[in-house]
Amino acid sequence: MPYKKITTDDLEFLKKITAPDRIYTGREINDDFTHDEMTEYGKFSPEVVVEALTNHEISSLMRYAYEHNIPVTPRGSGTGLCGGAVALYGGILLSVAKMNKILEIDEDNLTVTVEPGVLLMELAKAVAEKELFYPPDPGEKTATIGGNVMTNAGGMRAVKYGVTRDYVRGMEVVLPDGEMLAIGGKVAKNSSGYSVKDLFIGSEGTLGIVTKLVLKLLPLPKKTISLLAPFPTLNDCIDTVPVLFKSKLIPTAVEFMEKEVIAAAEEYLGKAFPDKSADSYLLLTFDGNATAEVEKASDRAAGVLLQAGAIDVLIADTEERLETIWTARGAFLEAIKSSTSQMDECDVVAPLNRVGEYIKYVKQLEAQEQIRIESFGHAGDGNIHIYLCKDALSDEDWQVKRDTIMQALYEKAVAFGGQVSGEHGIGHAKRAYLAESIGNRGMELNKAIKKAFDPKLILNPGKVCY
Repeated sequence: MPYKKITTDDLEFLKKITAPDRIYTGREINDDFTHDEMTEYGKFSPEVVVEALTNHEISSLMRYAYEHNIPVTPRGSGTGLCGGAVALYGGILLSVAKMNKILEIDEDNLTVTVEPGVLLMELAKAVAEKELFYPPDPGEKTATIGGNVMTNAGGMRAVKYGVTRDYVRGMEVVLPDGEMLAIGGKVAKNSSGYSVKDLFIGSEGTLGIVTKLVLKLLPLPKKTISLLAPFPTLNDCIDTVPVLFKSKLIPTAVEFMEKEVIAAAEEYLGKAFPDKSADSYLLLTFDGNATAEVEKASDRAAGVLLQAGAIDVLIADTEERLETIWTARGAFLEAIKSSTSQMDECDVVAPLNRVGEYIKYVKQLEAQEQIRIESFGHAGDGNIHIYLCKDALSDEDWQVKRDTIMQALYEKAVAFGGQVSGEHGIGHAKRAYLAESIGNRGMELNKAIKKAFDPKLILNPGKVCY
């Protein structure tokens, strides 16, 4: 698709509708704007970066871009992991990071209305002060809410509470031609026509630019207990997950981790993990408003874990102990990244009853290809994070092994009835794997949806299906 290059006239228009001090070109553009967290997928320089403050600025910008066939890439914090917020075709990189106001916390309707640039950690803190709770809990707390919605981020509490999609009640969106559209609202139910809102969620900024979000809240749980269970082997650890669910337990989170990843997190954080005696661990959390019920559920879970082969069960029921464990868990990605020269990653999702088998397959690939592969993830919902580490491999060997292993990982996930991404999205890095997994008809439907919203293909081009 041939796009128009940015000219002096274009820059003057952008300055007119925004402000000169929020327009960056050439050397003024920070290198961070050329990539997301995965620099391995390449760096792409936009011709101009625009920091928007209002929906009207974005509407005017999009109307102009649409008329002049200029590509626009929306961006929040840039914490993505698949190249979803990079300007593949130059043009305008539109940052919404400064649209970061919490507009309203509605305690009567249990909703919060925010701009897209609000950080996840800021939202959690603000609603907690009102004894309210925004359940989605992706690992990257400095991600923007807009980015979370655009990737349908999941996180560690998805087992009990669901994913981001389940908490979006309404939104205001600027379409590729600049028109503003209000969808949904504070209502809990909506069967009024097609669920256009759900098309935007997870669309990675390819269908429209979200400028306002209405999110569902819950009362803040008064009691939280985590259990850390060391296991002698990874197989014992993973095979215990279905046993937990068959026991009718409903944990808030079920995470699995191996000692190598824990060691990396210890070194990265400079803090000791509570236990280093075992090969693998399950980390469970239970929460609720009745202390007795939460304690009863965690006691039952401890019994199940021990009966299933856990070496011990360590209880974290104070804020300090909880923080020690979950801080380490939250640092896994950065810890792995700092331990190697390059890495590639995937976040496949598999049915719960195939997770153990899938992890065993990953271990087989690691031994077969003689490459370090670190994995951890959400054992309770089947979402597995897998990281290939280059270490001392030559560039040629790394490329061959990476391509071979990634292809095998995605093919196995699909063969098991899973999907290529549970929460990170497709971006530009995973498009080929998406096409293989959903087939020609699936890609045709995706492209038809894209064209219905964006016939000129100017909004975040090169991502997901184009």
